[in-house]
Amino acid sequence: MQMPLPPSGQRHVVSFQACSSGFTRLKRGRAVNWTTFAGPLAACAVVVAASSAAQAAHAKNGDTHITGQGTEQTLDCNDATLIVNGTANTVNAKGNCWAVTVMGSSNTVIADSVTHDITVYGWNQTVFYHSGEPVLWDRGRELGMTNRLQQVPG
Repeated sequence: MQMPLPPSGQRHVVSFQACSSGFTRLKRGRAVNWTTFAGPLAACAVVVAASSAAQAAHAKNGDTHITGQGTEQTLDCNDATLIVNGTANTVNAKGNCWAVTVMGSSNTVIADSVTHDITVYGWNQTVFYHSGEPVLWDRGRELGMTNRLQQVPG
């Protein structure tokens, strides 16, 4: 069935549903005047761009990824983000880390310094850091899992 075209500048919003034979059109919504919609959207984009430009501090170098099971490593964080993923890994991070993210279970990270944040997913994770004032975000604890994120004397 051919649908008549709406007036210039207006488009209809159409909903689709995925099914085994492809997509099925559910309904045709009311006409939307996209020129009216685009003005506030553009203003919102300018505000988002301006606010993201205000965040001047970023990690200097690329991320360092440690993935495995039962590995033991000492590395220079080099102002980058350290990402540890796996089980029973032990990482000694020398120098300053921009951020530390740990995923999995029973991982241990000991960092000299962390600038921005420490984020932990999973359970039985340990992250000790000697200096810095990072934001500590224990996503595992939100689900009732026990992790240790703590500043220790260095």
